[in-house]
Amino acid sequence: MHQFFVAPEQINTNDKTVIIIGTDVNHVKNVLRMKPGEEISVSNGQDGREYRCGIRKMEEDRIVCELRFVKEDKVELPSRIYLFQALPKADKMELIIQKAVELGVYKIIPVAARRCIAKLDDKKASSKIQRWQGIAEAAAKQSRRAVVPEVTNVSRFSEAVRMASGMDVRLIPYELAEDMSKTKERIGALQPGQEIAVFIGPEGGFEEAEIALALSKGVEPITLGKRILRTETAGMTVLSWIMYMLEN
Repeated sequence: MHQFFVAPEQINTNDKTVIIIGTDVNHVKNVLRMKPGEEISVSNGQDGREYRCGIRKMEEDRIVCELRFVKEDKVELPSRIYLFQALPKADKMELIIQKAVELGVYKIIPVAARRCIAKLDDKKASSKIQRWQGIAEAAAKQSRRAVVPEVTNVSRFSEAVRMASGMDVRLIPYELAEDMSKTKERIGALQPGQEIAVFIGPEGGFEEAEIALALSKGVEPITLGKRILRTETAGMTVLSWIMYMLEN
């Protein structure tokens, strides 16, 4: 079944009407070639509910659907995971965002760490974030998420650490960390309802000063094993472990 995201005001539970507008109109009519009566799934990207609808009629610039029933969220993880991802080079961020959304991340915060090769000025950052947000939405549709994870503005590392200060669990994979049993114990102790921050470094890793700052603020170092993982692999590894422990 095809899924679409709409703004909350496009769902009217009183008269059981859901309106689809924008680029999805063309997608439904000319790409998917759907017909009135066919069923689709709609989410507003915020309340975690699935609104099951039947297409009532297709107009030039909108599609009118009939709301059939509302399904409560059973898709999202019971904890909110925040991925603080240092900017990677080339287009790796696009892959990272896509896979992080599939694995259940709640929010993605791009981080300008000192060893980041990629540098974004304000003009580039604005267009990049817009593109990244589009990738997050597409991945949310594909994986049948009930919410669209936000990709925030780029933060400096010190800002990112401060942003995570109030979260319940804060983890940072570090190549000098040892003892995989401690990593297993920490991941295994995660509880539903917690806010979990995961910091992933760029190519070359975080600088020692950045690690020292993170540790001084209560961020816990963990090891991902005896092999050095690429930045696009490290985050997916941690998120997969967390999803496995929290999935109900």
